[in-house]
Amino acid sequence: MRIKIEDLSKQYKNGTLALKDVNLEIDYGMFGLLGPNGAGKTTLMRILVTLMKPTKGTIHYNGLELFKDRREIRAMLGYLPQDFRFFQKLKTWEFLDYVASLAGLTDSKKRKQAVDEMLDKVGLYEARDRNANKLSGGMKRRLGIAQALIGDPKIVVVDEPTTGLDPEERIRFRNLLAEMAQREIIIILSTHIVGDISSTCNNMALLHNGEVVFNASPEKMIEKARGHVWEITAIDSELEQIKGKYPVISTIPSEKGWEVQVVADKLEDYPAKQIEPNLEHAYVYFVEYELGQQWNDDLN
Repeated sequence: MRIKIEDLSKQYKNGTLALKDVNLEIDYGMFGLLGPNGAGKTTLMRILVTLMKPTKGTIHYNGLELFKDRREIRAMLGYLPQDFRFFQKLKTWEFLDYVASLAGLTDSKKRKQAVDEMLDKVGLYEARDRNANKLSGGMKRRLGIAQALIGDPKIVVVDEPTTGLDPEERIRFRNLLAEMAQREIIIILSTHIVGDISSTCNNMALLHNGEVVFNASPEKMIEKARGHVWEITAIDSELEQIKGKYPVISTIPSEKGWEVQVVADKLEDYPAKQIEPNLEHAYVYFVEYELGQQWNDDLN
Protein backbone atom coordinates (compact mmCIF):
# COMPACT_ATOMS: atom_id res chain seq x y z
CA MET A 1 0.00 0.00 0.00
CA ARG A 2 1.35 3.42 -0.98
CA ILE A 3 -0.07 6.94 -1.16
CA LYS A 4 1.54 9.29 -3.69
CA ILE A 5 0.78 13.01 -3.44
CA GLU A 6 1.99 15.19 -6.33
CA ASP A 7 2.00 19.01 -6.61
CA LEU A 8 -1.03 19.33 -4.32
CA SER A 9 -2.33 22.84 -3.61
CA LYS A 10 -5.49 24.18 -1.99
CA GLN A 11 -6.63 27.79 -2.17
CA TYR A 12 -9.87 28.81 -0.47
CA LYS A 13 -12.37 31.24 -1.97
CA ASN A 14 -11.17 34.02 0.35
CA GLY A 15 -7.71 33.73 -1.22
CA THR A 16 -6.05 31.82 1.61
CA LEU A 17 -3.46 29.37 0.26
CA ALA A 18 -3.71 26.48 2.73
CA LEU A 19 -1.44 24.06 0.82
CA LYS A 20 1.27 24.85 -1.72
CA ASP A 21 2.82 22.23 -4.04
CA VAL A 22 2.82 19.39 -1.52
CA ASN A 23 4.70 16.27 -2.65
CA LEU A 24 4.79 13.19 -0.43
CA GLU A 25 5.04 9.42 -0.71
CA ILE A 26 3.63 7.46 2.23
CA ASP A 27 4.22 3.72 2.61
CA TYR A 28 2.62 1.34 5.10
CA GLY A 29 3.36 1.93 8.78
CA MET A 30 3.02 5.02 10.95
CA PHE A 31 3.51 8.38 9.24
CA GLY A 32 3.49 11.57 11.30
CA LEU A 33 2.35 14.95 9.99
CA LEU A 34 3.64 17.63 12.33
CA GLY A 35 3.10 21.36 12.37
CA PRO A 36 1.60 24.23 14.36
CA ASN A 37 -2.08 25.10 14.21
CA GLY A 38 -2.80 26.75 10.85
CA ALA A 39 -0.01 24.92 9.00
CA GLY A 40 -2.45 23.16 6.64
CA LYS A 41 -2.62 19.75 8.32
CA THR A 42 -6.41 19.51 8.60
CA THR A 43 -6.86 20.70 5.00
CA LEU A 44 -4.54 17.94 3.80
CA MET A 45 -6.34 15.34 5.94
CA ARG A 46 -9.74 16.33 4.57
CA ILE A 47 -8.45 16.07 1.00
CA LEU A 48 -6.93 12.65 1.71
CA VAL A 49 -10.28 11.27 2.91
CA THR A 50 -12.18 12.73 -0.09
CA LEU A 51 -14.09 15.37 1.92
CA MET A 52 -12.46 18.28 0.10
CA LYS A 53 -11.15 18.78 -3.42
CA PRO A 54 -7.72 20.28 -4.03
CA THR A 55 -7.25 23.30 -6.26
CA LYS A 56 -4.64 21.37 -8.21
CA GLY A 57 -2.51 18.26 -7.95
CA THR A 58 -3.16 14.52 -7.74
CA ILE A 59 -3.27 11.77 -5.11
CA HIS A 60 -3.00 8.06 -5.90
CA TYR A 61 -3.72 5.15 -3.58
CA ASN A 62 -1.99 2.05 -5.01
CA GLY A 63 -2.74 3.32 -8.51
CA LEU A 64 -6.30 4.45 -7.71
CA GLU A 65 -6.83 8.18 -8.25
CA LEU A 66 -8.56 10.29 -5.65
CA PHE A 67 -12.10 11.35 -6.71
CA LYS A 68 -11.98 9.31 -9.95
CA ASP A 69 -11.98 6.15 -7.79
CA ARG A 70 -13.64 7.77 -4.80
CA ARG A 71 -15.90 4.83 -3.85
CA GLU A 72 -13.06 2.28 -3.86
CA ILE A 73 -10.79 4.60 -1.88
CA ARG A 74 -13.44 5.41 0.73
CA ALA A 75 -13.92 1.68 1.32
CA MET A 76 -10.24 1.52 2.38
CA LEU A 77 -10.40 4.45 4.81
CA GLY A 78 -10.83 4.91 8.53
CA TYR A 79 -10.98 8.55 9.65
CA LEU A 80 -10.99 10.38 12.97
CA PRO A 81 -11.58 14.10 12.36
CA GLN A 82 -10.52 16.74 14.84
CA ASP A 83 -14.20 17.64 15.46
CA PHE A 84 -15.49 14.07 15.81
CA ARG A 85 -19.29 13.84 16.26
CA PHE A 86 -21.78 11.01 16.67
CA PHE A 87 -25.49 10.29 16.92
CA GLN A 88 -26.52 11.57 20.34
CA LYS A 89 -29.34 9.08 21.01
CA LEU A 90 -27.34 5.90 20.37
CA LYS A 91 -25.65 3.83 23.02
CA THR A 92 -21.90 3.43 22.70
CA TRP A 93 -22.11 -0.08 21.24
CA GLU A 94 -24.99 0.90 18.93
CA PHE A 95 -22.98 3.72 17.40
CA LEU A 96 -19.95 1.50 16.82
CA ASP A 97 -22.19 -1.27 15.46
CA TYR A 98 -23.68 1.20 12.97
CA VAL A 99 -20.21 2.33 11.84
CA ALA A 100 -19.10 -1.30 11.51
CA SER A 101 -22.08 -2.06 9.25
CA LEU A 102 -21.14 0.89 7.02
CA ALA A 103 -17.59 -0.49 6.91
CA GLY A 104 -18.91 -3.70 5.36
CA LEU A 105 -19.33 -6.00 8.37
CA THR A 106 -22.68 -7.45 7.34
CA ASP A 107 -22.60 -10.67 9.40
CA SER A 108 -24.28 -9.74 12.70
CA LYS A 109 -22.33 -12.25 14.83
CA LYS A 110 -18.96 -11.23 13.40
CA ARG A 111 -19.92 -7.58 13.70
CA LYS A 112 -20.88 -7.99 17.38
CA GLN A 113 -17.56 -9.70 18.06
CA ALA A 114 -15.62 -6.97 16.25
CA VAL A 115 -17.50 -4.24 18.15
CA ASP A 116 -16.88 -5.87 21.53
CA GLU A 117 -13.19 -6.41 20.76
CA MET A 118 -12.73 -2.81 19.66
CA LEU A 119 -14.57 -1.43 22.70
CA ASP A 120 -12.28 -3.50 24.89
CA LYS A 121 -9.15 -2.25 23.08
CA VAL A 122 -10.06 1.39 23.63
CA GLY A 123 -11.20 0.83 27.21
CA LEU A 124 -14.91 1.39 26.63
CA TYR A 125 -16.32 -2.11 27.10
CA GLU A 126 -17.69 -1.31 30.57
CA ALA A 127 -19.42 1.75 29.08
CA ARG A 128 -20.89 -0.12 26.09
CA ASP A 129 -24.51 0.41 27.24
CA ARG A 130 -24.06 4.05 28.18
CA ASN A 131 -25.48 6.68 25.83
CA ALA A 132 -22.65 8.11 23.75
CA ASN A 133 -23.57 11.66 24.71
CA LYS A 134 -23.09 10.77 28.39
CA LEU A 135 -19.45 9.80 27.96
CA SER A 136 -16.66 12.01 29.28
CA GLY A 137 -14.60 14.05 26.84
CA GLY A 138 -11.74 11.55 26.87
CA MET A 139 -14.12 8.61 26.42
CA LYS A 140 -15.78 10.31 23.45
CA ARG A 141 -12.33 10.70 21.90
CA ARG A 142 -11.70 6.99 22.43
CA LEU A 143 -15.01 6.21 20.75
CA GLY A 144 -13.81 8.28 17.80
CA ILE A 145 -10.63 6.24 17.66
CA ALA A 146 -12.67 3.02 17.76
CA GLN A 147 -14.90 4.06 14.85
CA ALA A 148 -11.82 4.95 12.77
CA LEU A 149 -10.29 1.50 13.32
CA ILE A 150 -13.35 -0.77 13.08
CA GLY A 151 -13.64 -2.84 9.93
CA ASP A 152 -9.90 -3.32 9.30
CA PRO A 153 -9.29 -0.27 7.06
CA LYS A 154 -6.19 -0.23 4.84
CA ILE A 155 -5.59 3.48 5.48
CA VAL A 156 -6.29 5.21 8.81
CA VAL A 157 -6.22 9.01 9.01
CA VAL A 158 -6.36 10.60 12.46
CA ASP A 159 -6.39 14.37 12.99
CA GLU A 160 -5.22 15.61 16.41
CA PRO A 161 -6.23 12.27 17.99
CA THR A 162 -4.88 12.79 21.52
CA THR A 163 -6.60 16.11 22.12
CA GLY A 164 -8.51 15.80 25.40
CA LEU A 165 -6.82 12.56 26.46
CA ASP A 166 -5.00 12.25 29.77
CA PRO A 167 -1.46 10.74 29.80
CA GLU A 168 -2.70 7.20 30.46
CA GLU A 169 -5.24 7.41 27.63
CA ARG A 170 -2.62 8.89 25.30
CA ILE A 171 -0.31 5.92 25.95
CA ARG A 172 -3.21 3.50 25.36
CA PHE A 173 -3.93 5.20 22.04
CA ARG A 174 -0.30 5.11 20.92
CA ASN A 175 -0.05 1.41 21.77
CA LEU A 176 -3.24 0.68 19.85
CA LEU A 177 -1.96 2.46 16.74
CA ALA A 178 1.40 0.68 17.01
CA GLU A 179 -0.46 -2.65 17.11
CA MET A 180 -2.54 -1.70 14.07
CA ALA A 181 0.59 -0.64 12.16
CA GLN A 182 1.90 -4.21 12.34
CA ARG A 183 -0.84 -5.25 9.89
CA GLU A 184 0.87 -3.52 6.94
CA ILE A 185 -1.61 -0.66 6.74
CA ILE A 186 -0.97 3.07 6.44
CA ILE A 187 -1.68 5.18 9.52
CA ILE A 188 -1.36 8.94 9.09
CA LEU A 189 -1.15 10.79 12.38
CA SER A 190 -1.64 14.55 12.12
CA THR A 191 -0.78 16.48 15.27
CA HIS A 192 0.83 19.56 16.79
CA ILE A 193 2.02 17.46 19.77
CA VAL A 194 5.64 16.47 19.16
CA GLY A 195 5.50 13.55 21.61
CA ASP A 196 2.82 11.81 19.54
CA ILE A 197 5.21 11.67 16.57
CA SER A 198 8.38 10.69 18.44
CA SER A 199 6.63 7.84 20.25
CA THR A 200 4.96 6.18 17.27
CA CYS A 201 6.18 7.19 13.80
CA ASN A 202 9.00 5.85 11.65
CA ASN A 203 8.63 8.64 9.08
CA MET A 204 7.26 12.16 9.23
CA ALA A 205 6.72 15.41 7.40
CA LEU A 206 6.68 18.93 8.78
CA LEU A 207 4.15 21.35 7.33
CA HIS A 208 4.87 25.05 7.67
CA ASN A 209 2.61 27.68 6.09
CA GLY A 210 1.12 25.03 3.81
CA GLU A 211 4.46 23.72 2.52
CA VAL A 212 6.39 20.55 3.31
CA VAL A 213 9.67 21.82 4.75
CA PHE A 214 10.96 18.47 6.08
CA ASN A 215 10.24 14.88 5.04
CA ALA A 216 12.32 12.07 6.55
CA SER A 217 12.57 10.03 9.75
CA PRO A 218 12.31 11.67 13.20
CA GLU A 219 15.90 10.52 13.78
CA LYS A 220 17.11 12.64 10.84
CA MET A 221 15.44 15.72 12.27
CA ILE A 222 17.02 14.97 15.65
CA GLU A 223 20.42 14.70 13.95
CA LYS A 224 20.06 18.28 12.71
CA ALA A 225 19.85 19.50 16.31
CA ARG A 226 22.77 17.45 17.66
CA GLY A 227 25.35 19.82 19.14
CA HIS A 228 22.80 22.64 19.40
CA VAL A 229 20.90 21.73 22.58
CA TRP A 230 22.15 23.06 25.92
CA GLU A 231 21.29 22.84 29.57
CA ILE A 232 22.05 26.05 31.45
CA THR A 233 22.36 26.32 35.22
CA ALA A 234 20.80 29.69 36.00
CA ILE A 235 19.83 31.78 38.99
CA ASP A 236 16.50 33.59 39.25
CA SER A 237 17.83 36.92 37.95
CA GLU A 238 19.19 35.25 34.79
CA LEU A 239 16.05 33.35 33.80
CA GLU A 240 14.24 36.16 31.97
CA GLN A 241 17.46 37.16 30.20
CA ILE A 242 17.88 33.62 28.90
CA LYS A 243 14.26 33.51 27.70
CA GLY A 244 14.89 36.73 25.79
CA LYS A 245 18.03 35.37 24.07
CA TYR A 246 17.21 31.75 23.26
CA PRO A 247 14.25 29.47 22.53
CA VAL A 248 13.60 27.77 25.88
CA ILE A 249 12.38 24.17 25.84
CA SER A 250 11.99 23.60 29.58
CA THR A 251 12.76 25.13 32.97
CA ILE A 252 13.24 22.85 35.97
CA PRO A 253 13.81 24.15 39.54
CA SER A 254 17.06 23.00 41.17
CA GLU A 255 19.02 23.62 44.36
CA LYS A 256 21.11 26.22 42.52
CA GLY A 257 18.15 27.93 40.86
CA TRP A 258 17.05 26.55 37.47
CA GLU A 259 18.07 23.94 34.93
CA VAL A 260 17.08 25.55 31.62
CA GLN A 261 17.11 23.65 28.32
CA VAL A 262 17.58 25.82 25.23
CA VAL A 263 18.49 25.40 21.56
CA ALA A 264 21.13 27.62 20.00
CA ASP A 265 23.85 27.60 17.34
CA LYS A 266 26.17 29.28 19.81
CA LEU A 267 25.85 29.84 23.54
CA GLU A 268 27.45 32.73 25.41
CA ASP A 269 27.72 34.06 28.95
CA TYR A 270 26.16 31.15 30.84
CA PRO A 271 27.56 27.94 32.42
CA ALA A 272 26.09 25.15 30.31
CA LYS A 273 26.57 21.64 28.95
CA GLN A 274 25.50 20.12 25.67
CA ILE A 275 22.80 17.46 25.96
CA GLU A 276 21.41 14.84 23.58
CA PRO A 277 18.42 16.23 21.62
CA ASN A 278 14.97 14.71 21.40
CA LEU A 279 12.37 15.45 18.71
CA GLU A 280 10.95 18.43 20.58
CA HIS A 281 14.40 20.03 20.77
CA ALA A 282 14.91 19.23 17.09
CA TYR A 283 11.57 20.68 16.02
CA VAL A 284 12.23 23.98 17.80
CA TYR A 285 15.78 24.18 16.45
CA PHE A 286 14.60 23.48 12.90
CA VAL A 287 11.85 26.11 12.99
CA GLU A 288 13.94 28.74 14.76
CA TYR A 289 17.26 28.38 12.97
CA GLU A 290 16.60 26.65 9.64
CA LEU A 291 13.27 28.30 8.84
CA GLY A 292 14.00 31.50 10.74
CA GLN A 293 10.58 31.57 12.37
CA GLN A 294 9.76 32.10 16.03
CA TRP A 295 8.62 28.76 17.38
CA ASN A 296 5.00 28.18 18.34
CA ASP A 297 4.31 27.59 22.03
CA ASP A 298 1.29 25.36 21.31
CA LEU A 299 3.70 22.53 20.40
CA ASN A 300 4.47 21.94 24.09
